[in-house]
Amino acid sequence: MIIELPQVGESVTEGVIGAWLKSVGERVERFDPLVEVVTDKVNMEMPSPASGTLTAILAGEGETVPMGAPIAEMETDESEASPSEPPASTPPTAEAPAADRIGSLLTDVAPVGPTGSGGPISADPPRSADPPRAAARRRYSPAVLRLADERGVDLEQVSGSGRDGRVTLKDVRAFIERRESKSAPEPAAPPSATPARAETPQLDPSRYRKRQVRTLNPRDFIPPARAETPPAPDADERRVPLSAVRRMIARNMVRSASEIPQAWTLVEVDATGLVARRRAVRDEFEAREGISITYLPFVIKAVAESLKENPALNSSWDGDAIIYKRRINIGIAAAAPDGLVVPVVHDADGMSVAGLARRVSDLTARTRRGQLRLEDVSGGTFTLNNTGALGSMLSQPLVNPPQAAILTTEAIVKRPVVIGDG
Repeated sequence: MIIELPQVGESVTEGVIGAWLKSVGERVERFDPLVEVVTDKVNMEMPSPASGTLTAILAGEGETVPMGAPIAEMETDESEASPSEPPASTPPTAEAPAADRIGSLLTDVAPVGPTGSGGPISADPPRSADPPRAAARRRYSPAVLRLADERGVDLEQVSGSGRDGRVTLKDVRAFIERRESKSAPEPAAPPSATPARAETPQLDPSRYRKRQVRTLNPRDFIPPARAETPPAPDADERRVPLSAVRRMIARNMVRSASEIPQAWTLVEVDATGLVARRRAVRDEFEAREGISITYLPFVIKAVAESLKENPALNSSWDGDAIIYKRRINIGIAAAAPDGLVVPVVHDADGMSVAGLARRVSDLTARTRRGQLRLEDVSGGTFTLNNTGALGSMLSQPLVNPPQAAILTTEAIVKRPVVIGDG
């Protein structure tokens, strides 16, 4: 059984393998935590889809894998309980290593025997001396295949340093560096007092002397500059490597700015009635629910009702079509320890202001503790940001791909205005 990285939302296209919680050869029960996966939305523990024994890990820790790509192989209990006849071309054996099973998947594209007029294919092809290593080298991760295709690398020439000789991204990058260093022109040797060229004895001395006079350059006598040593770390600076989550957030924001035409508008709203209403129900609500009520649930309710009247804003772009969403799932941008996270209030149009307040309080608390579940960040159709909580008076948010729009609310301030016609 091949285990694939599951889809976690239409805006999530890839994930980073954080840590394998099970090792090859270990018994795994269904729904046991199998591997940690990091995405730009949430860190999750992927459960095992079946019970059995983990036979191969196809994506190592730290590798970036597209959603739906194979990451491991497992021998399930179902396959053990239903025996099947071995194929005629392969004699039955007492043991079938995992690498042989991997290799058997490739026989449809890699013939194991001679073809043509020379005779039939051998029923028992010779096996390599180290089948696990050979099979592992033939199975490459999507990230390795993508880099090899971009840089024109023949993966059969790359020596693998991973498990059972598996070729990793590090191996491909090292191979590219070696290849480029070999193809780069060698620097000219510094001039020496005595000519040491092999062709000097074959030249006429007089011609050689004249040639030397014409080609001399004063710069040839300048000693080569010493290689600059990297500067020591500045005591006033601190370098912090990016986490996988922050790298994905940055990549997602670049995608938003480059793929989505950003147009925005500013509308001022008189919030006098909203402030009065919240003040009237605040104490009673907190005593009854045990949580404080903010302006955000009122805004979510207004946005949900507005999306019913303007369905084009609750949609996504699909190249040659627009996909209108029937459900109104509003994402709330929130600050988490590892970066910005957007938990989703599903079916927000069916909730009351009190229900929205409870839902937002729960999501906010679990965001700060890093306890969001996969379903908490999936399926958003529209995003609401609240920069006004930081005192902002004007900001321009980026649309969360592949959504069509985003709304941000600014700070509520007191200001003298003219009401009415006179």
